[in-house]
Amino acid sequence: MRASNVKLPTPKTSEEAKLALRALSTLPKRKAASRTVRVQPDGEEHAVSVTVPREAFELFLEILGQMANGNAVTIVPVHAELTTQQAADMLNVSRPFLISLLDEYKLPFRLVGTHRRIKAADLAAYKQNDDERRKALLDELTAEAEKHGLGY
Repeated sequence: MRASNVKLPTPKTSEEAKLALRALSTLPKRKAASRTVRVQPDGEEHAVSVTVPREAFELFLEILGQMANGNAVTIVPVHAELTTQQAADMLNVSRPFLISLLDEYKLPFRLVGTHRRIKAADLAAYKQNDDERRKALLDELTAEAEKHGLGY
């Protein structure tokens, strides 16, 4: 998961992802019993039919959506352990700030020698809790502003 492994999609790839997303996003809404999609790679003569779990298909649509917006996508298994720099990058914070979270026991980690490792699942849980806390604070501030007629 190094930054050098992350590649931004080209404008052509983003456009292809948009077209694919438009075509495929209607499939989960259909009431058909089969969730089979026929795929034919460019330049190939033969198409392949596969059946994938609904969750995998929805994840694929999410990946296409991100690529269509020009974002790079990285898949990290929940049991993976991340370095402090990788974890900081995923939270979009500085490494020293992440270290302070670890030192304050706000985020679980384990030591491998002298190096800290954070489970991706723990990082995702922290991020979700932090997002919920921020939303609650924002809602509270909005309510207070409306109460005082500040026009928000």
